[in-house]
Amino acid sequence: MRYFVSDIHGEYELFRKLLVKINFSNQDEMYICGDIIDKGDSSIKLAKYISSFSNIHCIIGNHELAFLKYYHSILETSPSDFEEVLKKLQAYFSDDECLLDWDLVDWFDALPAYIESDDFICVHAGIPLDEHQRLLSLSEVSVEELVHDRRFKDPNVAHNSPQCVFFGHTPTDSICGKSKVLGYRRNSKIPPKTIKDYYKIHLDTGAWSNGVLGCICIDTLKVYYVKK
Repeated sequence: MRYFVSDIHGEYELFRKLLVKINFSNQDEMYICGDIIDKGDSSIKLAKYISSFSNIHCIIGNHELAFLKYYHSILETSPSDFEEVLKKLQAYFSDDECLLDWDLVDWFDALPAYIESDDFICVHAGIPLDEHQRLLSLSEVSVEELVHDRRFKDPNVAHNSPQCVFFGHTPTDSICGKSKVLGYRRNSKIPPKTIKDYYKIHLDTGAWSNGVLGCICIDTLKVYYVKK
């Protein structure tokens, strides 16, 4: 089964609870649409745990991008003193219960800005549309737009490209007043049968702010939630 989730924000125990709820196994795959760090108190513990899975695929969100910008700015001023660089990076997560190490720094640095397949696209915040209401080619969109764009969350923003876009970045309670996964169907009169019946799915259920973490299985279209 393939599962999609976003904006876990350092909530390690909540994420573990979700994996138990969906009975996640080596035969499954999970896609995380960014922002696994900051806000919660277990960013590094969570990132180390996620990075240990070969079948969990993660992209960067605006919080990972901010960290990577900080990391590369330090490298520009002290490229040879790697011990001092690591100390500064560890201080970035000063309230975290685990220490950052170089293996995890390299893992963060290698995260992609998006994941694209024939039937879906994972981004953190959104994708701009062209004049024909089609998604712009991802090669034409800056990383800044992919992780910061808040226009895409608007329920009135619909595209007619064939793929379903999974995204997070803004808690869904700001849209509907509830912490829930929001699916936008291409045809509201026909019950959805596959993920292609949706043009976008909004995943940020407010793990840190509301204590709710939700995910969707795209093979069954079933949505799961766990709470603190």
